[in-house]
Amino acid sequence: MMDGNYSEENIRTLEWKEHIRLRPGMYIGKLGDGSSLDDGIYVMLKEVMDNAVDEYMMGYGRKIDVTITGREVRVRDYGRGIPLGKVLDVSSRMNTGAKYDSKAFKKSVGLNGVGIKAVNALSSSFILRSVREGQLKEIEFRAGEVVRDEPLKPTREENGTEVTFIPDELMFGNCHYISEYVESMMKNYSYLNAGMVINLNGSKIVSRNGLVDLLNDNMSQEGLYPIIHLKGDDIEVAITHGEQYGEDYYSFVNGQHTSQGGTHLIAFREALTRTVKEFFKKDFDASDIRSSITAAIAVKIEEPIFESQTKTKLGSKDMGPEGPSVRNFIVEFIRKHLDDYLHKNGETARIMLKKIQESEKERKAISSIQKLARDRAKKVSLHNRKLRDCRIHYNSNDDRKLDSTLFITEGDSASGSITKSRSVETQAVFSLRGKPLNCYGLTKKIVYENEEFNLLQAALNIEDSIEDLRYNNVVIATDADVDGMHIRLLLLTFFLQFFPDLVRKGHVYILQTPLFRVRNKKETRYCYSDEERQKAIRDLGPEPEITRFKGLGEISPDEFIHFIGKDMRLEPVIMKKADSYIQFLEFFMGKNTPERQDFIIDNLRVEEEIPEALQV
Repeated sequence: MMDGNYSEENIRTLEWKEHIRLRPGMYIGKLGDGSSLDDGIYVMLKEVMDNAVDEYMMGYGRKIDVTITGREVRVRDYGRGIPLGKVLDVSSRMNTGAKYDSKAFKKSVGLNGVGIKAVNALSSSFILRSVREGQLKEIEFRAGEVVRDEPLKPTREENGTEVTFIPDELMFGNCHYISEYVESMMKNYSYLNAGMVINLNGSKIVSRNGLVDLLNDNMSQEGLYPIIHLKGDDIEVAITHGEQYGEDYYSFVNGQHTSQGGTHLIAFREALTRTVKEFFKKDFDASDIRSSITAAIAVKIEEPIFESQTKTKLGSKDMGPEGPSVRNFIVEFIRKHLDDYLHKNGETARIMLKKIQESEKERKAISSIQKLARDRAKKVSLHNRKLRDCRIHYNSNDDRKLDSTLFITEGDSASGSITKSRSVETQAVFSLRGKPLNCYGLTKKIVYENEEFNLLQAALNIEDSIEDLRYNNVVIATDADVDGMHIRLLLLTFFLQFFPDLVRKGHVYILQTPLFRVRNKKETRYCYSDEERQKAIRDLGPEPEITRFKGLGEISPDEFIHFIGKDMRLEPVIMKKADSYIQFLEFFMGKNTPERQDFIIDNLRVEEEIPEALQV
C-alpha cells in the first residue's frame, strides 16, 4: 500500500560519510570481523596500500612501511606526498583524486577517488599525514568528521604520505587482522612490483622474480617442469603443472588481486587451451590440458572497469579506450610466446604432454562411474535429505551472496539444531551420516563411488572447478571432542586431496561453538575456553550455574542462533607452503607409522574433568 503523504519532506540527501556508513557494502563488499579473506577490514587496508603502490609504479619511493598493532593500521609510503593544500579534499570529498587523467596514472590501482574516503568514514580514528619538501600537513578524523586540523609545520621527514586508521568497532565489532592474510596480500604487491620493498611489522618483503616467486611460494611441491615465465608490454604470465587435482590460478589487474577472475582470466584459460592443442596438433579436452595446472597472469589495463568497488573481478572488454580487446590481446600473446617457448624447450613440452595424457587416461577411466554418479545426484537433488538448502547462493548476482554459507554437520541432532536456528536466506546445512571415508592416497574415482562425497561435491557445485561454487563459506561444524576432531580431519583430507583451491582461496572454516555456559539469574555467558569459563565464574559468582556442552546436539536451537549469527566465530583453514599439506596429510592420514605413534604418545593430553557439582 502506497503512502499518501509522500512529499518533499520524504526526500533526503545524505552526507558522503553517512552514505558510506549506511551502505558499506557498496564500498568495501561486506563488514565481517576479519576471519574471512574478503572481510571489509582487508579491503580498507588494500585501499590505502593501492595509493602507496601507485606512487611506486609512477617511479616515486622504493619502500612502504606497514605496521599493524591490534586493530590499528599504519601505512607510510615515500612517494611525492599529497599536495598539502588538498589533504582535506583527498580524504573527505568524494570523487577527488589525481587519477582521472589517464596520462598521469594510466594503469593505476586506485582509480576513482572513493576508496580512501570509505576508509575514513568507516574508521573510529583516521589520521592522514603528508610530507612535501620539508613541510608537514596532518588531519585527524573520527567516523569521517574532522576532529583535528593542524597547520603546516616544518619537518625533516622524507617526502611521502602516512595513513593511520582503526576500523570502527560500531561497524565491525571486535574485529582482528589475521597475520597470514595480511602477509599474503603484501606478498602479492611485491610479486607485481619487483624490487619494491614492503616492511611489514619489521619484516622485509621483496620479490626479484615476479610471478615466478608467487608460484614457488604458493606451491606445496615443485612443478613437474620449470616454471614457464613470459613477459611482454602490459602482461606477465607464469605457468606450470603439478600433481594436485583442480586448476589453480592467480590473476591480477594493475596490481589488484582479482580473486574472482574476470575477462582476463577467461581469455587466458582459452588461450592456454588453444595454444597447447595447436602445438601438439591434438584435439585434447580442455579439462585435460588444464588439469593440475598452477598459473598466474598479471595485466595492465588503461581505465579498467571492475564489477564492484572491491575490484575482485574484471569486467573490461578492452585493454584501453583505443586498445585491442582483452581477449584478443591475451590470446595473441600466449599463442606466440608460449608456442615459441615450447619449441625451444623440448623437455618441458615432453613433460607437459605426458601430464595431459595421464589426465586424459584418468578422466576416461572414471567417465562411466561419473555418469552414474551424476544421474544419481540429479535424482536426489530435489529430495536430498542430506542438504537443507538456502535461497541465496555465491554463484548468483544477489547482493548478499558473500554471506552464503554451508554448514557440514555430524549426525542428525547437530544438524537439527542448526537447521532450526539458521537463516533460510543465506545458510544451508549438509548432514553427514557418521565418519566419512579417509580418502588420502585415493584417486578422484572415489568421489563418484562414495555417495556421501558425491552428494557433497554436487551440493557445492565444484565438480569441474570452483568458479561456480554455490557457497562462499564452507563451515565444518563438528563436536569439540575426539570424534569431532577426527571428522574435521577427514573432511579436510577430502578438500585438500581433491579441491585444494577451495581451501587456498579462503572458503573453508571451522565453526567455534562454546564449551561452557555460565549463568546466574541476571546474566548468561558462553565460554569458548577454560580461561573464559574461569573469568565468567569470577565475574558472575557466587556459585553460578555451569553447563558443559559435550556436543552440538546438546545446544538448543534458541541458543544456537547466537552462535551462527552476526557474531559467529569462525576459524579459517589457511594453507601455506610452509605447511606442505601433502606431507601433512601423509603423516596424519597415511599408513600408521611408528613416527606417528610416537607423535601421538608424546602429545597426549589429559583433560581435567569438571566436578559433577558444577555441571547441570
